[in-house]
Amino acid sequence: MVRAASGPTPGTAAAGTPPADPDSVARAICLRLLTGAPRTRAQLAAALERREVPREAADRVLTRFAEVGLVDDEAFASAWVRSRHAGRGLASRALARELSQRGVDNHIVDDALAELNPDEERTTARALVDRKLPSTRRLDRATRMRRLAGMLARKGYPSGLALQVVREALDEESDPHFATD
Repeated sequence: MVRAASGPTPGTAAAGTPPADPDSVARAICLRLLTGAPRTRAQLAAALERREVPREAADRVLTRFAEVGLVDDEAFASAWVRSRHAGRGLASRALARELSQRGVDNHIVDDALAELNPDEERTTARALVDRKLPSTRRLDRATRMRRLAGMLARKGYPSGLALQVVREALDEESDPHFATD
């Protein structure tokens, strides 16, 4: 069943009223979207395109929003990296993929990922393994290795680092006096 729209969509006019100014429509759409969560310029541009806002109006509004700081892909990427790394334990590779999917330019992605250092990623990987380790104790070592390394791989950690961290954790668990150099 197809429902009729309950009112005019932005950019169209109700019977007897003049059409809405495309810039005003674009501003309203962007402000509504930014109220819910930060967005990248590409995400806003895609939303405006879906709503059939003329490209010129969209570009004017997005440029103005960037000038006043309402749209800032650098700040978005930096906050995204900090938040997703700390909250979900995602590694650089996974974070880069997520930012690219949101339309962030590669050089901005690289700058944001430069904020993460390899030691921090290794520490986060180890914390993830330590948190998951107890739930795998009933399994044999090979299965534990595979599951824990797979968990890290899904979070974007390179296989070499994942295997090293998992092996360390398992060795330390089996011999509490085990020390790494």
